[in-house]
Amino acid sequence: MKVSQKATYGIMAALDLALQNGAAPVQSKAIAKRQVIPPRFLEQVLHAMKKAGIVDSLRGALGGYTLNKKPAEISLAEIVEALDGPLSPDAPRGSATRRLRSRLKPDALLTNVWERVHQAELSVLGAVTLKELAERQQQLDQKRTLMYHI
Repeated sequence: MKVSQKATYGIMAALDLALQNGAAPVQSKAIAKRQVIPPRFLEQVLHAMKKAGIVDSLRGALGGYTLNKKPAEISLAEIVEALDGPLSPDAPRGSATRRLRSRLKPDALLTNVWERVHQAELSVLGAVTLKELAERQQQLDQKRTLMYHI
């Protein structure tokens, strides 16, 4: 499965918002700086995520973005679909998969295999939530902090 840069940035932006615990809206420039995402591209990503109902925005000096749901209720599949489109079996995916499919399109045997691969991808993306990613990130940050104090 090939995930676009847009979807990757969307996941990282949503993770950043999850790590902020919804205490206050987070400005996109702060997210861009922490996650090393081009600010203009991040604005496009956040706009698409707002349109999909994943994030909400508040205008003004104290404005910014917040998650629309709890991190435990937002799956990676939801973010990827919002930014890359439906994760259906007929949707275009990685170029290697497309090349194999075009060469072997009539082969019913392999069609079943590709469908199973796709279902496994959907299962993983649907099972991983922002809460899980945030917890992993916090663990990694703690390990790095310990290493710097040696």
